[in-house]
Amino acid sequence: MAKQKIYNDAWIVSVSMGYGHDRAAYPLKDFAHEGIVAANDYEGIPISDRNLWSNSRKLYEKISRIREIPLVGVPIFEIMDHWQEIPEFYPERDLSEPSTQLKTIYSMFEKKNFLKHLITKKLAEKDLPMVTTYFIPAQAAEYYGYKNDISVILTDTDISRAWVPMEPKKSKIKFYAPSRRVAERLKRYGVIPENIFLTGFPLPKENIGGMKYSVLKKDIAKRLVRLDPNRNYIDRMEDSIGDHLGELPKKDDKPVTVMFAVGGAGAQRRMARTIVGSLQGLIRAGKVRLLLSAGSRGEVARYFKAAVKKINLEGELGKGVDVIFDRDKMKYFELFNKALRETDVLWTKPSELSFYTGLGMPIIMADPIGSQEDFNREWLLNAGSGIDQRDPRYADEWLIDWLESGWLARAAMNGFLHAPKRGAYRIEACVANDACILPEPIEPI
Repeated sequence: MAKQKIYNDAWIVSVSMGYGHDRAAYPLKDFAHEGIVAANDYEGIPISDRNLWSNSRKLYEKISRIREIPLVGVPIFEIMDHWQEIPEFYPERDLSEPSTQLKTIYSMFEKKNFLKHLITKKLAEKDLPMVTTYFIPAQAAEYYGYKNDISVILTDTDISRAWVPMEPKKSKIKFYAPSRRVAERLKRYGVIPENIFLTGFPLPKENIGGMKYSVLKKDIAKRLVRLDPNRNYIDRMEDSIGDHLGELPKKDDKPVTVMFAVGGAGAQRRMARTIVGSLQGLIRAGKVRLLLSAGSRGEVARYFKAAVKKINLEGELGKGVDVIFDRDKMKYFELFNKALRETDVLWTKPSELSFYTGLGMPIIMADPIGSQEDFNREWLLNAGSGIDQRDPRYADEWLIDWLESGWLARAAMNGFLHAPKRGAYRIEACVANDACILPEPIEPI
């Protein structure tokens, strides 16, 4: 029997379109050989490949923003989104027939040698397993004959047919599923069970503290006290909470911290102005602290700061209001993850950030953008940790109601109990060994 090969690192490949795929790669940065490789932006990338990616990114951003056009925006968006629509899960049926989107991708391999340089030149520099957070590099690696293992991390709670190669039963690509629904969906798309591994989404290790959750448990304990000032939820569930987190602090005098995060395309940024206006009284009174997560886009950060100044809250910048921003996307993730440790409520569209509810984070859900986010919203609702936003103009009213009732504390605990948290550790264990063994039980959803 051949000796099992152990790897200390791997090629970690992402695509810088929005934040979702880079965010999934970030927790694996210490396992990455030569850092995370962006398939659409690495040294030596052919101009033809760069242009294809650039055009795709511009289209993605245009589609994401088009919903904001009054009256006509939503209908136009829905027509365009049909290209990547995810079919209904029930009834159970064979969904392995390749989609038009997938056929288009493979035609680019055949006719334009798309990603051939990445696979046969860049990644050929060292024989290592390849792990990617986007499906196209994985399919390209198999198409061009990559010899080592090929794995893909899936980044939503359900996926379109495009994530799976043309002939899934013959493929060697391994899939790391973030949820049970994705694992079952892969089977319906024709992937053999031996290539499906239910790992959970890779959450940032610095927010977890190892397999025993040494950091996470301390953060949640303090968060629950801030989210339930009247102890309506805590007093009823004290024994159960104690079993998972230990004894909670008696009180925490810090203001409740709400983080509003927009996606990479900057869609829904206008809502920040409404949120700041609604919460200004609570911010001035020191009851709420607001974090505006602008990502790596300077124009979004400037928009947020202008919104704060417009209502004369600039004196609160750095105190009651903070803007999280860095032009370097990886540094932005570092800042974002650090800020999350002090965040009590995450307000965002149901993107890949839906999985961050596993950090004991209640999610206030802005309107979904795209088919996959509709499924993410459903997943959060089923977990009991996601709540649809109400009218942002009256956030000061409904947010306080949710705090005083203990509803947000319950949502935070539901996220911790029901959503996977060990994804980064599981994925690294799978990649390091050519036999993927997952001894730890995974959470319910």
